[in-house]
This record gives sequence, C-alpha cells and structure tokens, in this order.
Amino acid sequence: MPTGIIINVSAVIIGGLIGTFAGKALNQQLKDTLNLIFGLCAMLLGITSVVLVKNLPAVILAVIIGTTIGVLIKLGDKINKAAVGMQHFMSRFIKPPKSGLSDDEFTAMLVTILVLFCSSGSGIYGSIVSGMNGDNTILISKAILDFFSAMIFACSLGLTVSLVAVPQAVIFLTLFFLAKIIFPLTNETMINDFKAVGGMILIGTSFRMLKLKDIPVADMIPSMLIAMPLSWLYATYILPLLG
Repeated sequence: MPTGIIINVSAVIIGGLIGTFAGKALNQQLKDTLNLIFGLCAMLLGITSVVLVKNLPAVILAVIIGTTIGVLIKLGDKINKAAVGMQHFMSRFIKPPKSGLSDDEFTAMLVTILVLFCSSGSGIYGSIVSGMNGDNTILISKAILDFFSAMIFACSLGLTVSLVAVPQAVIFLTLFFLAKIIFPLTNETMINDFKAVGGMILIGTSFRMLKLKDIPVADMIPSMLIAMPLSWLYATYILPLLG
C-alpha cells in the first residue's frame, strides 16, 4: 500500500485548494515571507543530501553530463510547455487569481514547483524505499513541506498547483512498484551519491524560490537517471586505479 505517496499527493492537492480559495485572507507580506522560508527549507534539504556524497567526482560528472543531456533534448523547454498547457487547461474551468505575475513569471514559478514536488531526490528515493520496505518516513516529511509550499504557491498560481499532484502521483507510483527491481541493484554508496545529485537540484530549486538565480533545474533532471550508474562505474573501475 503506497501510504506515503497518498499522503504526499493529498498534501499537494489540499494545500493547493486552500491556497486557491483562502489565499486572499493572507496578506502579501506573509506570502512573500513564507516563500523565502520555503526556499530556505528546500536549500536545507538539498544541503543535507549533498553532504552524504561518497564519490564526489562521479556526482559532479553526473550533474554535468545530465544537464548537458537535458539541454540537448530541450527538456526544460518541454517542461515549460507542459506547465503552460496545465495553466491553459485549468483556466478553462476557473479564472486564475490576480497575482500580478507576467506569463513568463507564472510559467517559471510553475516549473519550479513541478521540479520541487515531482523530481526531488527525497521524493524519488522515498518512493523507492516505501516500495521496498514500507518505510514512509521520508515521504511524510516531504508532504509537510509540500503542503505549505502548495498553499502559498496556489495564492498566485491557483488550482494549477493542485494539478501538479497528477504527474507527482504517476512518477512516485511508478518508482514504488519498480522498487523491488531497482533497490537490490544498488548499494549504500550509490544511493548516497544519488541523493547528493538530487540535493544539488533542490539547491538549484531553492535559488529559484529565493529569486537569486534562475537555475535551469528542469534540464538537470537527467542527472538523477545517471547518478547511480556513474557512481558504480567510478567505485568499481576508477577508484582501484587510483589505489
């Protein structure tokens, strides 16, 4: 039973609904302050994952190669188009709240939460762990941050935030049911290096939330797919050569 995933997805849906319909009750200063706090929380989660790194060269290589792949296949552009499509779909049913955001700012914010909710290392690893041994601790912890983040983001983006729960559920459930295949092929070092790559993406996401730098986090997503294979190759073949 994917209990942790259900809790996490529900948190996004409920948080998005509350933010959409009750967001006017929150003053702008509180919204802006909480956005900054959530950005700091995302950075903290990223840092706690990065410090787990075992094979730093493999992690750096994974991020460089993965991001290059993302740019070459224009993954960021495709996710941007998906975000715009979600916005247009929801606008058919309900008028988005007046947030003062331009179309580009709206799309950039939506891409940020797509990556934060669907592609974080904690969510992906948490889904695998939940599927393997039923431990939902990671996903429940992530659900707390996602709930409040969804609520605040929905004040500006409306019900589109709740719709993000759909791709999140698809990704997490897929990993949950594949866990018994994936997990036995890994070891602690590979998992920690995978978490470190996910942590770097989370830190990049926090930079976007804090409006410090528009890091292309969507293009970085392929890094997570190659993190564990590169970690295994480095530990198996490169480290022995280095003595």
